[in-house]
Amino acid sequence: MTKFIARQFLRNLKNMTTAKPRIVPNKYFSDNTAKDVWSLTNETAASAANNAKNKGRELINLGQGFFSYSPPEFAIKEAKKALDIALVNQYSPTKGRQTLLKSLLEVYSPLYKTQLKTENVTVTTGANEGILSCLMGLLNHGDEVIVFEPFFDQYIPNIELVGGKVVYVPINPPKDMDKRTVKGTEWTIDYKQFEDAITEKTKAIIINTPHNPIGKVFTREELTKIGNICVEKNVVIISDEVYEHLYFTDSFTRVATLSPEIGQLTLSVGSAGKTFAATGWRIGWVISLNPDLLSYVSKAHTRICFASPSPLQEAVANSIDDALKIGYFEKMRQEYIRKFEILTSVFKQLGLHYTIPEGTYFILVDFSKVKIPHDYAFPEELKHKAKDFRISNWLINELGVVAIPPTEFYIKEHEKAAENLLRFAVCKDDEYLEKAVERLKLLKNYM
Repeated sequence: MTKFIARQFLRNLKNMTTAKPRIVPNKYFSDNTAKDVWSLTNETAASAANNAKNKGRELINLGQGFFSYSPPEFAIKEAKKALDIALVNQYSPTKGRQTLLKSLLEVYSPLYKTQLKTENVTVTTGANEGILSCLMGLLNHGDEVIVFEPFFDQYIPNIELVGGKVVYVPINPPKDMDKRTVKGTEWTIDYKQFEDAITEKTKAIIINTPHNPIGKVFTREELTKIGNICVEKNVVIISDEVYEHLYFTDSFTRVATLSPEIGQLTLSVGSAGKTFAATGWRIGWVISLNPDLLSYVSKAHTRICFASPSPLQEAVANSIDDALKIGYFEKMRQEYIRKFEILTSVFKQLGLHYTIPEGTYFILVDFSKVKIPHDYAFPEELKHKAKDFRISNWLINELGVVAIPPTEFYIKEHEKAAENLLRFAVCKDDEYLEKAVERLKLLKNYM
C-alpha cells in the first residue's frame, strides 16, 4: 500500500506544472530587446559558415577587435609565473597591486612630465569597468554626459544605467569620402556645436583618442580647444586612451597634459588588453593628476567589483617592465603599420576609398562602389537597419568576410553619415590578413 501511495505521489508530482515566478526585471534591459551588432554579426557568421558559397573555405573574421594570435611570449611567461605565487592568487588592494601601480607610475610619469604617485592611479577590471567607475563615481540622476559620435557602443548603457543622460555631438566626416581616401584629421568637431551642447546639467564628456572606429588621433590643437571649453564650463573629461600605444602619427597627445587646469578635470583610461594582445585579461586603469577627482572613481570601483584579478595584475606589472626594456611599444607600432599596409593594398587595387588609420587597429572603408544585386534576399531583422548592416550581411554570406557595420555607433537620426561604411579590424597575424586580401579581391566581380 505504501509503495502504491509513493508511486501515485510521484505520478501526480510529474503531472504538476510549476508556476513561474512573477519577476519585474530592470526595464533598461527588458525594454531594449533588439540584438546588438555583436550578437547579430556573430549569428550571421555562424549561419553563413556552411552556406553554399562558404562551404569548404575558411570564414575570414575581421569584425570584432579580438586578436588572432597570443600575447607576446614575455607576457605569457609572466602570467604563468604569477600563478605560482600563493599570495598572488588572493585579493589585491582595491586600488591595485603595488607592483602594478609602481610599473604604471614608471610608464606615465615621464609622459605627464611630473612624478606621479599611487594616489594618481586606480587599477580597474578592464578599461570598460574603468569608464563605468568614472561615470558611477561622478553622476547623479539626470546629469548629462556628452559623447562624440560615432562612439564605442558600451559608453551609452554605462551612462544610462547610472541615471545619466547622453547628449550626442557629431564628429563630422568629409563630405566627399566616397570619392577619395581621406585623413582622420578631416573628421572634425564643430566647436560651437559642442559648446552649445553643454548645459548646467553637463557633468562630463567622453572622448576617445585614438578613436574607434574612425582611426583618428585627435591633434594637440583639437584637444586644447575641447579642454579649454571644459575648463570654462567646469566639465570633467573622461579620456578613453586604450589605443594609446597604437598611434601612427608623429606623436600622441594626452589631453591631461595640455595645461594644469585641463589636467585637474581629466580622468584618463588605459588598457593592458589592447597593449599586450590580451583582451581577456581584463586589466585596465584610470589616471588623474587630481587625486580628489580620482577618489570618486576608486570608491565606485570598490563597490562594482572590489578588486581586479590579482595574478593578471602581477603579470601586467612585470610585462610592462619587460616591454620597456626591449622597446616593445615602438616595435608593436611598426608591426601595425605593416598590417595596415597589407589590408589597404586590396582597397587601393579595387579603388575603394577609406579613412587612413592614424591609430587603433581599425579601418573604415567606403563600399559605395560595390553593387549588391537589387533583389538580394536579406533577413527580415535587417529591414529597419541601416544600409551598412545589409552590406555586412552580404559580405559575410557571399565572400565569407566578417566586418562590422559602424552605424551601430550612431543614433538613428545620424546613421546616414556611415551607411556606406564597414569597419575592419587588423589585429590578426600577417598571414591571416594576406588571406583576407585574397578573399576581398572577389569584390571586383561586384563593381
